[in-house]
Amino acid sequence: MGHLAAFVLHDHELPRPHFDLRLEEGGVLRSWAVPKGLPPDSRTDRLAIAVEDHDLDHLTYEDDHKRVADSGTWELHDRNERRSVFTLHGRSGSVRYALISTGSGLLLHRMAAQPPGH
Repeated sequence: MGHLAAFVLHDHELPRPHFDLRLEEGGVLRSWAVPKGLPPDSRTDRLAIAVEDHDLDHLTYEDDHKRVADSGTWELHDRNERRSVFTLHGRSGSVRYALISTGSGLLLHRMAAQPPGH
């Protein structure tokens, strides 16, 4: 725990507008499609759909339909079979999230308790 690895958030237009959250882990980018983007507050959860792992070169990859919306490092705080709690240290600051399994899918939740100074 506490190890910093890279992350990227892609703003992806195809097949319909959505965001891709990619977290470096085990030599690949574990990836989730987040149709409505990262949750803006702790009252709004967002659907997250696990997709195939991507190569690390996607940390900086952009094309006509995909651009880097944010990037930086991420830090894992806690993980069990039901949820992972982590902080994204992005361009505009650090935000703590939980990726929660509901049994039928995944929700991305912005934690009410945030890192100091945010």
